[in-house]
Amino acid sequence: MHGLIGPIIFARMVDCIRFRLNDQPVELAPLELSGVSPMTTLLDWLRDHRGLKGTKEGCAEGDCGACTVVLESADGRREAMNACIALLGQIDGLAVRTVEGLRRADGTPHPVQLAMAEADATQCGFCTPGFVMSAFAFASSGEPPDPAIIHDALAGNLCRCTGYRPIVAAMTKVAGMAIEPPTPGPTRDVSATFQGVFHAPRSLDELLALRAAHPDALLLAGATDLGLLASRSRHPPKSVIHLAHVPELTAIAAGKERLTIGAAVPYARAMPILLASYPALATYLARLGSRQIRTLGTIGGNIGTASPIGDMPPVLIALETRLRLVSRRGARELPIEEFFLGYRKTALAGDEVIESLSMPGLWPREVFFCDKLSKRRDQDISTVAAAYRLRLVDGRIEDARVGFGGMAATPRRALLVEAALCGQPVAPATFEAAAAAVAREFEPIDDWRGSASYRRTAAANLLRRLYWRIAEPARPVEVEAL
Repeated sequence: MHGLIGPIIFARMVDCIRFRLNDQPVELAPLELSGVSPMTTLLDWLRDHRGLKGTKEGCAEGDCGACTVVLESADGRREAMNACIALLGQIDGLAVRTVEGLRRADGTPHPVQLAMAEADATQCGFCTPGFVMSAFAFASSGEPPDPAIIHDALAGNLCRCTGYRPIVAAMTKVAGMAIEPPTPGPTRDVSATFQGVFHAPRSLDELLALRAAHPDALLLAGATDLGLLASRSRHPPKSVIHLAHVPELTAIAAGKERLTIGAAVPYARAMPILLASYPALATYLARLGSRQIRTLGTIGGNIGTASPIGDMPPVLIALETRLRLVSRRGARELPIEEFFLGYRKTALAGDEVIESLSMPGLWPREVFFCDKLSKRRDQDISTVAAAYRLRLVDGRIEDARVGFGGMAATPRRALLVEAALCGQPVAPATFEAAAAAVAREFEPIDDWRGSASYRRTAAANLLRRLYWRIAEPARPVEVEAL
């Protein structure tokens, strides 16, 4: 079987994986785990060990949605997720539903399945189970049949037969459909430590002890990046520390002046509070992966991977974000731009973890915008990403914070661009000077996403567009508005 690491020995008899699958309890006890690794992908386990073949592998990267299943929470939420990059150990204590779990007790199809069939929303059928599960999660959400919302709900599912029109029709029909509440997963109050392979601490103290004892273990949050080692590469890491059950890393606090988000908070949970504080993020976050990715993916993970083309670091740089890093030695804070030291190299010590990130809200007379340029609109990594926060007083730029991604080996604060803006009037000449500073500040690379020349030109043009956003807010300068 793909992803097999070898026999797993438990430190204590309570150490096992428990979850609910299609309303039935599953307990993978030590005897069973002698043949299954917690580093196995959920997709492989469903197909190879449970014979649930409706969940399929299309891309093994979380892009096509053929592997979509639904994560069910005790509070009634149902969220689509990618089974191909989720690791079995991550599912401990949760509840999962596959397409087979939609069938009624009397053997009849679920109303969502009937809606898909009645709309003639299948062609070759390979992708259909994934679409059905995304439609099921959408119906459960109570969202209205707004075309933009429907397309957002379907952004993570790919139909190679181009049969989207009837699929959208089926989604419109199931919007707001009454769906029975989910059966919650089991409560886990104990630490699950799969010896030498998969550690799942339930407290910060335990996490820091594990981090000190296993400095070479990979820190795993949502697995939307690291999960590719097990899915696409078929070389899962030998040792992992899973962060999703540590309270301090999954907390959100919105104070009067600062917003604090735990490093292991999934995007799906963080988005409402981010959008409330920074409305300009709406379009940007909608293009950050798909709903399946945002169900498990975390901001802390996006920071920790230190990719120069990660979507969130430029935004967090512009928002003057500070990171809280903790270890058994204590805690320290540093501005996010100081966290990135080089390509995929960070200031995180071998015994530290990112506990949280915090940023101030927008002050009066401040404006904030962000942009993402990519080869595809949806489900693509950025070629150039940029974010800008400016304080405007009497027609002048009193302060500016600008972050760029895709322009260097790390996400970078654009100090020369900021200097060209600060203290200057909101005028075309000011933003032309800022655009000119891009060439002095950045030396991007040529790659298949874009040439260095394209990146410099695009970044400069984004600053020119920023002028029109500020000077004439009603002017239709957004691509989506044209």
